[in-house]
Amino acid sequence: MSTASMPEGGATSTARREGAAEPRARFGHLLSAEWTKLWSLRSTYGVLAAGALAVVGICANSARSNVHLIQANGTEEQRLAIDPAHAAFVPDAYLILMIIAGAVGAMAVSGEYAGGLIRTTFAAVPARRQVIAAKAAVVTAALLVFGAVVAASSFGLTQAFYAEVRIGLPFGAPGALRAVAASALLAPLCGLVGMALGALVRHVAGTVVAVVVVLAVLPRLFMGETYRWVKEIGNAMPVSAWSALVENPAARHVPARYPVGIAEAWTVYGAWALVAVIIAVAVVHRRDV
Repeated sequence: MSTASMPEGGATSTARREGAAEPRARFGHLLSAEWTKLWSLRSTYGVLAAGALAVVGICANSARSNVHLIQANGTEEQRLAIDPAHAAFVPDAYLILMIIAGAVGAMAVSGEYAGGLIRTTFAAVPARRQVIAAKAAVVTAALLVFGAVVAASSFGLTQAFYAEVRIGLPFGAPGALRAVAASALLAPLCGLVGMALGALVRHVAGTVVAVVVVLAVLPRLFMGETYRWVKEIGNAMPVSAWSALVENPAARHVPARYPVGIAEAWTVYGAWALVAVIIAVAVVHRRDV
């Protein structure tokens, strides 16, 4: 009775064919996977929706209150003293936007570490740099849309209120588009900072605390104008750059000491985003899971 024998090297050839049949993950596949991860969480929808309503609501209510005061007992000087472009973006409201965007970016990294999903991700795709690059691209795209919707809504609604007292501005007014663009880009910028902090801390609660400290608390330590070096450090913070970009310099009544220039503010935006991505990629690539 004869038995069938496998040709020499048959098992190896079969294994090679099976391995060759598995396509290598491309960057487009990574983008799709990271997009699914981000939006598969209901908390993402809830946080962004609640944040958008809160920010736009605070800005619109501030404009409504200003208009009410002007109509009730305001003078012509008080009416003209309001800079409608700057008043469209209430600092406290956009501080909320910064923290929300930073938390979303942080969760994209620290959430995977906390749940252990990062091990599965890196087992499937050993190229860690590409994974983090895909995360950064997805977080940037999602938060850019979020920021653009919030910024355009804030400006549009507030100018509709200010139009009642004849100081409302169109989107094409000098400095208006710059203010809207700066406010829109603030969200993805903070999201990338959150990603870097998430890669460094890796703990969900700790990362959120770090986001609040870096984006909200730290800038307040360098708000003084007594010493130039203190003010220059403060000028290098994202919130200071944003304030300079949304403000109309022509409407400033008291000149500030050591002000942030427009070019300097955009440079701060770019530098923080670039450094944040570099930190996230470098830390995740070098540290063990």
